[in-house]
Amino acid sequence: MKTKIKSEKGDVPGWVLITLMTAGLVVVLWSVATPALSGILNQSLNKVANF
Repeated sequence: MKTKIKSEKGDVPGWVLITLMTAGLVVVLWSVATPALSGILNQSLNKVANF
């Protein structure tokens, strides 16, 4: 068991890269989806207010 723990050093740069890429994807998707979601929300609220 002790030798297994010593041999697993991990891949820190790989995990950092994965984390940064995931954060980048979230930012891109958020910036694309925000106008569409805002429009849908405004439409829904206007329909409820005019009901």
